Amino acid sequence: MAKAAKDRSFGQVIRDRRRQLDLTQEEVARRIKTSTPYVGHLESGKRHPSDKIVTRLAEVLGLDRRELFFLANPRAQALLAPREEPVDNSAWEDFRKNEQIRRLHNINNEEMEALSRVALLGEVRSQRDFVYILTTIRQALGR
Repeated sequence: MAKAAKDRSFGQVIRDRRRQLDLTQEEVARRIKTSTPYVGHLESGKRHPSDKIVTRLAEVLGLDRRELFFLANPRAQALLAPREEPVDNSAWEDFRKNEQIRRLHNINNEEMEALSRVALLGEVRSQRDFVYILTTIRQALGR
């Protein structure tokens, strides 16, 4: 699945593999415990699969679960990829270089690493937004 899948969508990979195994949408739906229309929606890209459905599809279709997960969730790959330098985000660069804000909010290296991954997800408008995100993470973790 590795190289060919990169050029195809999640739905295309599912459809192609189902056809390769000579299975109908109905048979796949029964095996993954869902409806036939849902399988059609997955194949056409009209629906996004839950992690549970991705796992079941991987098992039923004999695909690599991790690769299928990343195909279904392409933005998740950025969170797990090695940090890219430099991150093309001026608010991130300003925040990263601001020693005063790091001291003021007692931001450790592990938290900076987490925030660098947040910066990879898209444009964050201001340094204050990074502080807000960090505060939210700390609250969620009970810190």
